[in-house]
Amino acid sequence: MQVHVFSARPDDVTFLSKANESAGHALIFHDTKLSAATVPLVAGAGAVAVFVNDRLDAEVIAGLSRHGVGLVALRCAGFNNVDLAACAAHGITVARVPAYSPYAVAEHTVALILTLNRKTHRAWARVREGNFELGGLLGFDMRGKTVGIVGTGQIGTVLAGIMAGFGCRVIAHDLHPNDVCRGLGVDYMPLPALLAASDIVTLQCPLTPKTHHLIDDAAIARMKPGAMLINTSRGAVIDTRAVIRGLKAGQIGSLGIDVYEEEAHLFFEDLSNRIIPDDVFARLLTFPNVLVTGHQGFFTAEALGAIAESTLANVTAFERTGVPLHPVEG
Repeated sequence: MQVHVFSARPDDVTFLSKANESAGHALIFHDTKLSAATVPLVAGAGAVAVFVNDRLDAEVIAGLSRHGVGLVALRCAGFNNVDLAACAAHGITVARVPAYSPYAVAEHTVALILTLNRKTHRAWARVREGNFELGGLLGFDMRGKTVGIVGTGQIGTVLAGIMAGFGCRVIAHDLHPNDVCRGLGVDYMPLPALLAASDIVTLQCPLTPKTHHLIDDAAIARMKPGAMLINTSRGAVIDTRAVIRGLKAGQIGSLGIDVYEEEAHLFFEDLSNRIIPDDVFARLLTFPNVLVTGHQGFFTAEALGAIAESTLANVTAFERTGVPLHPVEG
C-alpha cells in the first residue's frame, strides 16, 4: 500500500524505513504537516501516517476521501486532533499506536521533576560562566514527599513504581484504579484530595472533554501552596493562563511541561531566529521556576522503533483484512 507520512522528521524516516523492510509498503515522506493546503500531496495514497500536530479536521478528511485514502494511521496514542465523526461519514478508518514505551514518558517525567527540584539546568548554565555559587539552587529530598499521579494507565503505573523507588508516598486519581499500583502501595482518592495532599502533581491522563482544562483556577486553589506541577500528557489538560496566575501568586512552586495547548505552531520546529508570536507561551518562558521541553517525552530509540512497527502493522492488517490492529472507535 502507498502510505504518505506527514510531519516526518529524520528519525521517522530512519525507523519507519527499517520497519518497512519486512512490511513492504510504499512509503512517501513529507516533512510538512497534513493540512487542507497539503492534502493534494496524498494523490494515489491508500493511507496517511500522521502525528500529534497534524490537524485532521472535517475539511482535511473530506480531501483525503476525495483522493481515495481509506486509513488514517496515527503514530501516537492520542487522537484528539482527528475529527472522528467526519472520518466515519466518509468511510475512513482511524488507527493508533495504543502503547509504545511507557518507560520513555515516565522517565522523562522524572527528569523534569529532578531538574526542577535540584535546578541542574540553572547550575549547568552558571558553571559554564565560572559561577559556582549555590544561592538559588536549594532543593529537597524526594524521600518522604507525596507524589500525586493523575491517570494510572501504563505510563502512570510505571511512574508510580519509579516514585515508590525514591521512597515517596504515591497517591493517585483514576476512574479505573489498577491492582499493580495498589500492589505498589498507591492510595487512590478523589482529585481534590490528591491536589491538597501532593507535594508534586503529575498529569498522565488522556485528553477528553472531561479532562480538558482539568487543572484550572479552582484546581490550582486546592493544591498545596508551593507544589510542583508536571504535565507530560496533553497540553490542554491544563489551563495555561490559570497556571500562569498560579505561578505569579506562588501557589504553584514550579512547573514542568513537555506539552502545550497551542504547541502545533511551535514544537518540532526551529524557531530560534524568529519571534515567537504566542504571548502566553512567551510569558511562561520568563519564569525561572518553569521548565519546558518540546514534546520529547516519547523520544527514545525503543519508543520510536515500537511506534514504527505498530504503525505499519496497522497498515498491513488494514490492507489484508480491512481492519487495523488498533482501530479508534468514534
